[in-house]
Formats: sequence, C-alpha cells, structure tokens
Amino acid sequence: MSDCSSSGSDEDLDPEIELLDELGGTLSKWTNYIHGWQDRWIVLKGNILSYYRSADEKEFGCRGSVCLGKAVITPHEFDECRFDISVNDSIWYLRAEHPLLRQQWIDTIELHKAESGYGSESSLRRHGSLLSLTSAASGLSTFFFLLCHNKVFFTLYIFPEYIVNTMRSSYMFILFPVDNLKGPLGIDFKGEAITFKATTAGILSTLSHCIDILVKREESWQRRLDKEIERRKRAEDAYKAALTELKKKPHYGGPDYEEGPNSLINEEEFFDAVEAALDKHDQIEEQSQAERSRASRQISLTPDTCSSISTQKYLTKVEEMVQSHMNYSLQDVGGDANWQLVVEEGDMKVYRREVEENGIVLDPLKATHAVRGVTGHEVCHYFWGTAFRNDWETTVESFQVVETLSDKAVIIHQTHKRVWPASQRDVLYVSVIRKILSTNENDPDTWLVCNFSVDHDGYPPSARCIRAKINVAMICQTLISPPEGDKEITRDNILCKITYVANVNPGGWAPASVLRAVAKREYPKFLKRFTSYVQEKTSCEAILF
Repeated sequence: MSDCSSSGSDEDLDPEIELLDELGGTLSKWTNYIHGWQDRWIVLKGNILSYYRSADEKEFGCRGSVCLGKAVITPHEFDECRFDISVNDSIWYLRAEHPLLRQQWIDTIELHKAESGYGSESSLRRHGSLLSLTSAASGLSTFFFLLCHNKVFFTLYIFPEYIVNTMRSSYMFILFPVDNLKGPLGIDFKGEAITFKATTAGILSTLSHCIDILVKREESWQRRLDKEIERRKRAEDAYKAALTELKKKPHYGGPDYEEGPNSLINEEEFFDAVEAALDKHDQIEEQSQAERSRASRQISLTPDTCSSISTQKYLTKVEEMVQSHMNYSLQDVGGDANWQLVVEEGDMKVYRREVEENGIVLDPLKATHAVRGVTGHEVCHYFWGTAFRNDWETTVESFQVVETLSDKAVIIHQTHKRVWPASQRDVLYVSVIRKILSTNENDPDTWLVCNFSVDHDGYPPSARCIRAKINVAMICQTLISPPEGDKEITRDNILCKITYVANVNPGGWAPASVLRAVAKREYPKFLKRFTSYVQEKTSCEAILF
C-alpha cells in the first residue's frame, strides 16, 4: 500500500470508532391509553431516532423522529424492560423484550448521542478548534490610563492572570514606563506626584458621582424587583393550581397510570375510570343492537391435531369438575354466615364470599335466578354454543376454538375487551355441556355447562394480556306445572331455575375494592341480559327438553 493511504488531516476519524450507517429493531412503544403498547420498528441513524409501524412500511415514511443531541435517556425505576427518551416536552415510552436488550439499546443510543457533534472529541477533530490560549488572551479587553508629562509616558494595565493550579482569576496591576529613562535627574518627581494626585482626585470624584446616581436609582430598581417577584409568585400559583386540577382528572395519558404495583392512580380514580369505560361499552352495544340485528356467526369446530393421551387428560378433568359442581354448587348458601347477599332483584339473588390471596381478590360468587318460558336445555344450549356467543356476550373482543375434545366439549381461547386503566385479560378454558342423569323420577330435568381453565402448548400466556383463571358453572333445572285438563304443555307451564357459580382469579394488580364493585355491578347485568336473549330466541321455537 502507498504511504499516502495512511496520511490524512485532523478531520479524519479513526475507523474503529466509526458508527454504523443505520441500526434497526423492534421495540414496544406506548401509543395512548386506548391502544396501549404496540410493536414498532425503531431505526437509529446518526443522531436521529425514528420509528415506523413495521419494517415493511419504511418506504411510506416514518411516523415520528427525535434528535438525540439534547435527548435524555432514562431507564425506568421499576420496569426492567422499559426506558424513556425525552426531548423538551416530547417523551417516547419504549419497552424491550428483555432487560439485556434494553441495556443494549440504551448503550447504542448514548454512543450515537455522544458522537452526534455536541462537544465530542470526534466533533472537535471534524470541525477544528478555533480557540487557543493565544487567541483568547489577545481578545481580552484592556483598560488603561495614559499619563503624560515631560515626555514621560506610563501605562496602567488591568488584565486577568490565568492560574492553572487554582483555576480562578485575579487581577494584576503593572505600572511601567514606556520610554527608557535617560537618567535619574531627568524626572520631575514633584510634578509627576501632583499630576497623579490630580488624576486620582478626578477618578474619585467620578466614582462618587456614580454612587450618587445609583443611590437615587435604588428606589426605582426596588420597585421593579418587587413587581418581578410578584409576577413570578402569580405564575407559580397558577402552575400549582393547574397541576392540582390535572390530578383530579380520571384519565391520564402515560403507562405509569396503568394497572400495576407502582401505578400513580389511586383506587377512587381507578374505579371511576373503569366505570366510565364500562358505561361506554354498554352504550356502544346498545347502539349496535338498535341499528342492526346481529347475524349469527358459526365458528367452525375444527379438531386440532392433538394426541389421544392429551385429549383423555382433558376429558378426565371434565368428569372431575362436573362431579364437583353437582355435589357443591347446588347447596343453599342463604343461611351461611360466610356468604353475603349483595344483590336481590326479583327472582334473582347474588351472593359473595370475600377471599383474598397474596393481595388478589378470589371472591367466589353464586347467583340464583328463575326464568319463565324456557327450559334448562335451551338455556345451557345458548350459553355453551359458540355460534351464539357474540349475540349476548358484550365483554369479549375475540375468541376461537383451540381444540375439539368431543361433540360436547371444546377448548376455547377468549380475549376480553380492555377496560382502561386495567390491563387486558384473556382466558383459556375447557367448555363442556352435559345432561345430568337423574336417580329419581321426581328429580327435575337438569343440564350443566362447565367452563374451567387449562393450559395448552399452542396458546401460552402472552405479554400483552394477563391470563385469568376461571371455574364457572351454570346449572339449569326445568320445572313443569301440569296444564289444565288435556291441554298440551306450553311455555307458560315451564320455569327454569338457574344456579350460576363463578370462581375467578383475575391476576394482575387491580385494587380489591374496584374488583368487588365491578363484580357487583356486572354479574346481575350479565344474567338479565343473557336470560332475556334466550327468551327472545325461543319465543317462536318449539320447546327443547
């Protein structure tokens, strides 16, 4: 190689510290309280950090960018995967999949920030240094008095003396003759002393005059200072009032106000936000039903490729759960002191037993209801059937059948609508419908639907949802009052007695008072909505025993 190849100016950079042209990767970015965290393609190029909806959409342009020159990168205090990037009033909330990946991102961004031309060593080499001690010293202001008498000149200099060790400035006074003296007899010391005295007296007189002017102006400056202090005090009071008003609002925009162990929102505000979101969901559902009649959507029950051993394991668990509910769920709890009657509306009664484990509310709930004109088989049919789920269930965002165990048992994955500020939940459960064989001819016709949580290799818990655990059963008994004479049995002669039990572990960090208040509100609404739907669907159909 030629020697010229190794030569270069001071502006050339060391290849070992050259940064890559462009770096990219996927991070979760907080969007807003409706959509929460969303995956975004983050690109780091030079000292510009940009993000796109996905890597495939880069050609359509970025959705936002920040300059890292004055950015502040802050790792979150509690969340090991999250870090924030703030520039003035703009804040990006970002989350990596792993703490190590987060640290890699932070180190890389800090490196690009350091190499972005804001005071770094490389930027000095690129742009050159225009400042030197010589140029700095030459630029100092010099104040001097020129005294002349009998052709003898003296100059009084005042200039900063740079002291490297102490790093502070002092002043030196140097009095020296400009012209060389010819002899000791050539100087008129008396005349020079008189001149110096006169000059000093003039300086003192001028300084005294300046002091008099400053004293006279003192009142004016004091009034200005008082006005400035008052103006700043009013601004500070206005800021505190605005901050107090902001804290009273039920909705906040950042992820720090979501459900979690370190949430900044209190229980009362949490409940107000959840209640407002539920009311909005109900309003949207009512409008949808008024505008159009929802068409039934049959979901295909495609059997999953699963081994017979795994299927048998689920079916064995089904038998255990069915037997357990038939033994305990029909027991009367009205006289049990551990159960509290929380709702009573007509034939419907809702009981609750307060249970907490590690701060999580696990209250068992039991409800009884009586519905005329429908049979137990019909109620269980519409409760279990996936073709009718979207017709009456308003809290579900999506669901699908994961595996078909038999013609009466399926595994379902169900994602519920998010109610901010609570996190979104999903459940994975076995749903089975069963006719209970009676041991006595006088026993009522009884049907049961049982839903209980299970694990499945194809649907592990997701980071976007909290996996709730459920054990729910609906037991329906058909009671028939004999018609008069030889008349046929009509729906007027039929009464369905419903027993609904629910054991739910919601997981997460939602406050106990909020969970209990929501359960007290939503369970009665669900029973009334569902039974009304069944009555409407069966009013013109033949009786299904």
